[in-house]
Amino acid sequence: MLSQIALFLIDTVVTFLVLLLLARFHFQWLRVPFRNPMGEFLLATTSWIVMPARRVIPGLAGLDLATLCVAWLLQGLGLWAQAAIAGADPGWVPLAAVAAVDLVRFSLYILVFAVFVQVAISWINPDAPLGPLFDLLTRPFLRPLRRWVPPVGRVDLSPMVLLVILYVLLIPLNHLRIVAAGL
Repeated sequence: MLSQIALFLIDTVVTFLVLLLLARFHFQWLRVPFRNPMGEFLLATTSWIVMPARRVIPGLAGLDLATLCVAWLLQGLGLWAQAAIAGADPGWVPLAAVAAVDLVRFSLYILVFAVFVQVAISWINPDAPLGPLFDLLTRPFLRPLRRWVPPVGRVDLSPMVLLVILYVLLIPLNHLRIVAAGL
Protein backbone atom coordinates (compact mmCIF):
# COMPACT_ATOMS: atom_id res chain seq x y z
CA MET A 1 0.00 0.00 0.00
CA LEU A 2 2.80 2.44 0.85
CA SER A 3 4.57 1.67 -2.41
CA GLN A 4 1.36 2.46 -4.33
CA ILE A 5 1.10 5.79 -2.53
CA ALA A 6 4.75 6.55 -3.29
CA LEU A 7 4.33 5.59 -6.96
CA PHE A 8 1.25 7.79 -7.24
CA LEU A 9 2.91 10.78 -5.57
CA ILE A 10 6.09 10.50 -7.65
CA ASP A 11 4.11 10.14 -10.87
CA THR A 12 1.86 13.09 -10.03
CA VAL A 13 4.58 15.50 -8.94
CA VAL A 14 7.03 14.60 -11.72
CA THR A 15 4.38 14.68 -14.44
CA PHE A 16 3.10 18.06 -13.23
CA LEU A 17 6.61 19.56 -13.24
CA VAL A 18 7.45 18.04 -16.62
CA LEU A 19 4.22 19.40 -18.12
CA LEU A 20 5.04 22.86 -16.75
CA LEU A 21 8.56 22.70 -18.18
CA LEU A 22 7.26 21.53 -21.56
CA ALA A 23 4.66 24.29 -21.61
CA ARG A 24 7.43 26.80 -20.89
CA PHE A 25 9.52 25.31 -23.71
CA HIS A 26 6.59 25.47 -26.14
CA PHE A 27 5.72 29.03 -25.14
CA GLN A 28 9.24 30.10 -26.05
CA TRP A 29 9.39 27.95 -29.20
CA LEU A 30 6.06 29.31 -30.49
CA ARG A 31 6.92 32.88 -29.42
CA VAL A 32 3.99 33.11 -27.02
CA PRO A 33 4.50 36.07 -24.70
CA PHE A 34 4.91 35.34 -21.01
CA ARG A 35 3.11 38.55 -19.99
CA ASN A 36 -0.18 36.87 -19.18
CA PRO A 37 -1.40 34.92 -16.14
CA MET A 38 -0.46 31.55 -17.65
CA GLY A 39 3.01 32.68 -18.68
CA GLU A 40 3.70 34.29 -15.33
CA PHE A 41 2.61 31.07 -13.60
CA LEU A 42 4.97 29.03 -15.79
CA LEU A 43 7.88 31.34 -15.05
CA ALA A 44 7.16 31.40 -11.32
CA THR A 45 6.91 27.62 -11.02
CA THR A 46 9.84 26.62 -13.23
CA SER A 47 12.51 29.33 -12.95
CA TRP A 48 14.04 27.73 -9.85
CA ILE A 49 15.14 24.75 -11.93
CA VAL A 50 15.57 26.33 -15.38
CA MET A 51 17.82 29.26 -14.48
CA PRO A 52 20.66 27.13 -13.01
CA ALA A 53 20.41 24.77 -16.00
CA ARG A 54 20.77 27.68 -18.44
CA ARG A 55 24.22 28.36 -17.02
CA VAL A 56 25.30 24.92 -18.22
CA ILE A 57 23.09 24.23 -21.25
CA PRO A 58 22.97 26.95 -23.92
CA GLY A 59 20.05 27.56 -26.25
CA LEU A 60 20.16 26.52 -29.88
CA ALA A 61 18.50 28.42 -32.74
CA GLY A 62 16.04 30.11 -30.40
CA LEU A 63 15.11 26.88 -28.62
CA ASP A 64 15.37 26.71 -24.84
CA LEU A 65 17.36 23.49 -24.63
CA ALA A 66 17.95 23.91 -20.90
CA THR A 67 14.23 23.66 -20.19
CA LEU A 68 13.84 20.69 -22.51
CA CYS A 69 16.84 18.86 -21.01
CA VAL A 70 15.64 19.50 -17.47
CA ALA A 71 12.21 18.12 -18.40
CA TRP A 72 13.83 15.03 -19.94
CA LEU A 73 16.11 14.46 -16.93
CA LEU A 74 13.26 14.97 -14.48
CA GLN A 75 11.06 12.51 -16.36
CA GLY A 76 13.91 9.99 -16.45
CA LEU A 77 14.52 10.39 -12.71
CA GLY A 78 10.81 9.97 -12.03
CA LEU A 79 10.74 6.75 -14.07
CA TRP A 80 13.87 5.52 -12.28
CA ALA A 81 12.32 6.25 -8.87
CA GLN A 82 9.14 4.42 -9.83
CA ALA A 83 11.13 1.43 -11.10
CA ALA A 84 13.23 1.39 -7.91
CA ILE A 85 10.11 1.38 -5.72
CA ALA A 86 8.62 -1.41 -7.83
CA GLY A 87 11.85 -3.41 -7.42
CA ALA A 88 12.91 -3.29 -11.07
CA ASP A 89 16.22 -2.22 -12.61
CA PRO A 90 15.47 -1.36 -16.25
CA GLY A 91 18.81 0.33 -17.04
CA TRP A 92 19.55 3.89 -18.13
CA VAL A 93 19.13 3.46 -21.88
CA PRO A 94 15.50 2.29 -21.70
CA LEU A 95 14.72 4.95 -19.09
CA ALA A 96 16.20 7.68 -21.29
CA ALA A 97 14.31 6.39 -24.33
CA VAL A 98 11.00 6.13 -22.47
CA ALA A 99 11.53 9.61 -21.00
CA ALA A 100 12.12 11.03 -24.50
CA VAL A 101 8.96 9.37 -25.84
CA ASP A 102 7.06 10.67 -22.81
CA LEU A 103 8.14 14.24 -23.62
CA VAL A 104 6.69 13.90 -27.11
CA ARG A 105 3.49 12.37 -25.71
CA PHE A 106 3.13 15.11 -23.09
CA SER A 107 3.72 17.76 -25.76
CA LEU A 108 0.86 16.31 -27.78
CA TYR A 109 -1.31 16.30 -24.65
CA ILE A 110 -0.51 19.98 -24.11
CA LEU A 111 -1.57 20.72 -27.68
CA VAL A 112 -4.78 18.70 -27.25
CA PHE A 113 -5.55 20.69 -24.09
CA ALA A 114 -4.83 23.99 -25.86
CA VAL A 115 -7.13 23.08 -28.77
CA PHE A 116 -9.98 22.14 -26.42
CA VAL A 117 -9.58 25.34 -24.41
CA GLN A 118 -9.34 27.48 -27.52
CA VAL A 119 -12.51 25.96 -28.97
CA ALA A 120 -14.36 26.39 -25.67
CA ILE A 121 -13.23 30.00 -25.36
CA SER A 122 -14.21 30.77 -28.96
CA TRP A 123 -17.71 29.41 -28.34
CA ILE A 124 -18.32 30.79 -24.85
CA ASN A 125 -16.42 34.08 -24.69
CA PRO A 126 -14.32 35.01 -27.73
CA ASP A 127 -13.06 38.13 -25.96
CA ALA A 128 -11.66 36.23 -22.94
CA PRO A 129 -8.24 37.45 -21.77
CA LEU A 130 -6.60 34.05 -22.38
CA GLY A 131 -8.13 33.67 -25.84
CA PRO A 132 -5.16 35.19 -27.70
CA LEU A 133 -2.75 33.03 -25.70
CA PHE A 134 -4.40 29.77 -26.78
CA ASP A 135 -4.77 31.12 -30.31
CA LEU A 136 -1.00 31.69 -30.45
CA LEU A 137 -0.38 28.15 -29.17
CA THR A 138 -2.65 26.46 -31.71
CA ARG A 139 -2.38 28.74 -34.76
CA PRO A 140 0.81 27.17 -36.20
CA PHE A 141 -0.89 23.77 -36.18
CA LEU A 142 -4.33 24.90 -37.34
CA ARG A 143 -3.18 27.25 -40.12
CA PRO A 144 -2.15 24.47 -42.57
CA LEU A 145 -5.37 22.57 -41.86
CA ARG A 146 -7.53 25.63 -42.50
CA ARG A 147 -6.27 25.66 -46.09
CA TRP A 148 -7.68 22.17 -46.65
CA VAL A 149 -10.71 22.11 -44.32
CA PRO A 150 -13.21 24.82 -45.24
CA PRO A 151 -15.61 26.10 -42.58
CA VAL A 152 -19.07 24.58 -42.63
CA GLY A 153 -21.46 27.46 -42.23
CA ARG A 154 -19.69 29.55 -39.59
CA VAL A 155 -18.12 26.57 -37.83
CA ASP A 156 -14.39 25.92 -38.18
CA LEU A 157 -13.81 22.17 -38.30
CA SER A 158 -10.01 22.36 -38.41
CA PRO A 159 -9.65 21.94 -34.60
CA MET A 160 -11.56 18.66 -34.83
CA VAL A 161 -9.31 17.47 -37.66
CA LEU A 162 -6.24 18.45 -35.63
CA LEU A 163 -7.53 16.54 -32.61
CA VAL A 164 -8.09 13.42 -34.75
CA ILE A 165 -4.53 13.72 -36.11
CA LEU A 166 -3.12 14.17 -32.60
CA TYR A 167 -4.97 11.16 -31.23
CA VAL A 168 -3.81 9.07 -34.19
CA LEU A 169 -0.22 10.15 -33.47
CA LEU A 170 -0.60 9.16 -29.81
CA ILE A 171 -1.35 5.53 -30.75
CA PRO A 172 2.08 4.74 -32.27
CA LEU A 173 3.76 6.81 -29.55
CA ASN A 174 2.19 4.60 -26.89
CA HIS A 175 3.45 1.52 -28.73
CA LEU A 176 6.88 3.12 -29.14
CA ARG A 177 6.96 3.73 -25.38
CA ILE A 178 6.36 0.03 -24.75
CA VAL A 179 9.10 -0.92 -27.23
CA ALA A 180 11.52 1.59 -25.68
CA ALA A 181 10.82 0.18 -22.22
CA GLY A 182 11.86 -3.26 -23.47
CA LEU A 183 15.32 -2.15 -24.63
